Amino acid sequence: LATQIADVSPTLPLFLVLVFSLLSVRQCTMRTVLCHRCESNRAHVKRPKTGEAICKECFFIAFEGEVHQTIVDSNMFSAGEKVALGASGGKDSTVLAHVMKVLNQRYNYGLELVLVSIDEGIRGYRDDSLATVARNQEQYQLPLSVFSYESLYGWTMDRIVEQTGKKHNCSYCGVFRRQALDKGAMALKADKIATGHNANDIAETVLINVLRGDIGRLQRCTNIITGKDGMLPRVKPLKYSYEKEIVMYVINTRHFLCIIMYLLHRYAHFKKLDYFSTECTYSPDAFRGYARMFLKLLEDNKPSSVVNIIKSGEDMQARSGVRVPRSQLCEKCGYMASSNLCKACQLLAKLNQGLPRVSLGKHKPHTT
Repeated sequence: LATQIADVSPTLPLFLVLVFSLLSVRQCTMRTVLCHRCESNRAHVKRPKTGEAICKECFFIAFEGEVHQTIVDSNMFSAGEKVALGASGGKDSTVLAHVMKVLNQRYNYGLELVLVSIDEGIRGYRDDSLATVARNQEQYQLPLSVFSYESLYGWTMDRIVEQTGKKHNCSYCGVFRRQALDKGAMALKADKIATGHNANDIAETVLINVLRGDIGRLQRCTNIITGKDGMLPRVKPLKYSYEKEIVMYVINTRHFLCIIMYLLHRYAHFKKLDYFSTECTYSPDAFRGYARMFLKLLEDNKPSSVVNIIKSGEDMQARSGVRVPRSQLCEKCGYMASSNLCKACQLLAKLNQGLPRVSLGKHKPHTT
């Protein structure tokens, strides 16, 4: 049940998710299956990543331990660094904030953690997610800063979609969001940005870049640390964490009772029992959705497919003679670019000129 919940969780009311989770725990308890790790407690969950039936305590230890090992193996952080955690209010960024705070204290990383959120200006979506981020800020006692598209670019995504339609809106948002997160982190004088990209996200990106023939992005999309030579390095502590296990971590978190109390509080005020979903109202037509569906089919048949795709992406290299875009600084804003102007400045110029629909040309694969 727990793994099935993860597949439908973006649209399932949180109350039902919690009920199904409790039923799953009860079901394991009734069967008296012992944890494969400690062999003393009763198993509560079956890990999608390994197939192990383990208790909740061992699941926490395993999940957090694997993230810690990922951080150590990649020399991700240095003591004294200020790390900006990308916070959207979704499951990935929420788990990222929680785990980073836990590990920072447990292993004495010596990091200064801050939350950075981006307000794209999407009515009925980002408003709710920012409220979730505000609650996370209170729970984890981490400083929170919010930066908006409107203040940075003079546009909101709602206005952009009015001009462009929904065909290319994700391309605009992806470009602007990445740069906005960098600008926000730099404004806070952060040394690095940590994002909640999980194993499924990275495997999807590998598939997308293969289908698009994008050699440049394919070579760097699996890197656990990017931008070392740029303005601000980005790191992915959850690179090898499966999306289903992140959902299970959220469901079985130590703050489970706090979530129930929050639900009861909302119910007492006759509000609809739901929760914030990371599925943007403008994203159903995004190309990534097709890669996500394909990856889910592969994962259902063979769970190791997710990591295998990542490993394949890590081992891919462009053959000699293939032209790969080189990074340089944008002449207008100073941001990293592959031409004289960065993509954000190109898109903004077209928007301000009233030509948004022709600002995104078809991608041309790199050839010899």
